[in-house]
Formats: sequence, C-alpha cells, structure tokens
Amino acid sequence: MSLFLIYDAENAEYLLQPAGYVILAVVLTILLAVLPNIGRKKNRPLKTRQLVFCAAAMALAVVTSFMKIASLPFGGSITLFSMMFICLIGYFYGPKTGIITGIAYGILQLITGPYIYAPLQVILDYPAAFGALGLAGLFYKKKHGLVLGYITGCIGRYICHVISGYIFFKEYTPEGMNPIVYALGYNATYIVPEMIATVIILMLPPVKNAIGHIKQQAIE
Repeated sequence: MSLFLIYDAENAEYLLQPAGYVILAVVLTILLAVLPNIGRKKNRPLKTRQLVFCAAAMALAVVTSFMKIASLPFGGSITLFSMMFICLIGYFYGPKTGIITGIAYGILQLITGPYIYAPLQVILDYPAAFGALGLAGLFYKKKHGLVLGYITGCIGRYICHVISGYIFFKEYTPEGMNPIVYALGYNATYIVPEMIATVIILMLPPVKNAIGHIKQQAIE
C-alpha cells in the first residue's frame, strides 16, 4: 500500500505516492483509448470525432470544476456547471460512452485534487460517482432527454456520494442526528443547487437549440 498510498495520520487521510499517480495516468490513458471503439462495427473507421468531443468535455469539466461558488469541508462543491459537460457526452453518444467518459473524468479529478479517506471510498467518490453522470445517456434518444438525462446523472452521482458519506464519514455526524440523514443533507447541499441552476440554463430555448446543433455535429 505504501508504494501507491501513504497514510497521513495528522489529517486522517491517504496521500497518493508517485507510483499511484502513474497507475491512475495509465488507467486514464486506457479509458481514452477505449472510447473511440465503443459501438464501432467491424471494418468501420475509429470514431476520432467522438474521442475529440469526449476529451473536450472532460477538459471543460475540469476547468469549470475549479470555478467554485461554494466548497464544503469534507469534499464537494458547487461549480460552474461542471457536471453538465460529462452528462452531455451521455446525451450525445449514449450511456456506455457517457459512463466511461465519466469514469475517466473521475480519475482525472482524483489526480488533480485527491481526497482519500479510505481506499474503497475512492471508488465511490471518484470513478463511480462521476461515472454515474454518464447515466444521462439513458435518455439520449428521448424528446426531452437532455434535461431528464442530466437530472438522472446528478441523482446517480448523489447516491454514490451518500453511500460513501454514510459508510466512511458518519463519525462526523452531529450529535443526535441520524448518519444517513446527515449524508443525504450534506451531499444535497452542493449537488442540488448546481443541478437546479443547470436545469434552468438547459431549458432556455437558445441553449437547447445550441446543444441540439452541437449534438448533430458530434454524431455525424
């Protein structure tokens, strides 16, 4: 374990070692290499455009994730629509591509700003939670799939964080409060406001039309 992680007793958290960063970078590279092959039929060229859109979405999500309106002490923040960009990939290409893009983005988040309280917590709070944003792709063929998909992706991420919070952070629950209630409330504090604000933006006709046009460009 010390080769990849080292325990910081003072702050009660694990810190990534250089070997850990290398492993994450390798996994991220493999995921990006897999993306163009998803759904590819035999003898058809690789979907280079799909990879470009997925990489661009992750880059925009990373940039906007640093634009924080508010941050919470044990992880989580209200950002400038960062979840939307990963959900858009699901809306463009379907759940498989969306989930893998979300997992890759979760690993990227782990590389750029790790908060590791326990090894299993990492899976729930990074690849699983952000991978869940790709569930937006479940509605990619529906008339109102953009908003429905985004809400579904946010709920998926929320559930992962709630499970992680209940299992690994219940010791921080205020006295007299049920740990599951605390986990539900804590994670809703940052996910729900960003979700509501983003849904309002997505429902604006100019935004809907622009995203529809971008989707056409993405899938051609």
